[in-house]
Amino acid sequence: MMTMNQMTLSGSVRKTPICKVSPSGIPHCQFVLEHRSSQQEAGLARTTWCHMPVVVSGHQLQTLTHSITVGSLLTVQGFISCHQGRNGLNKLVLHAEKIELIDSGD
Repeated sequence: MMTMNQMTLSGSVRKTPICKVSPSGIPHCQFVLEHRSSQQEAGLARTTWCHMPVVVSGHQLQTLTHSITVGSLLTVQGFISCHQGRNGLNKLVLHAEKIELIDSGD
């Protein structure tokens, strides 16, 4: 049985983070990360792009989430899971275990 589930994605925050506390007292913060890059595939350059919903749960990363705003450049490491939206469709969500702010150089 294969159990590896790790993802690292960098990009910019596209939606204002929404932070809430669950009934059990666990803080959760959600935002959307937009990734754009050029990758090599079959010897050719390919432009890649995606919007990835990110969930940050627990107290450990919550202080960092307060400084995340639309346009923040981040690298997020974590695992992916499927969440069912209100429309009944499933979407992949990146559950953050580590977040690094990228210095924009300004």
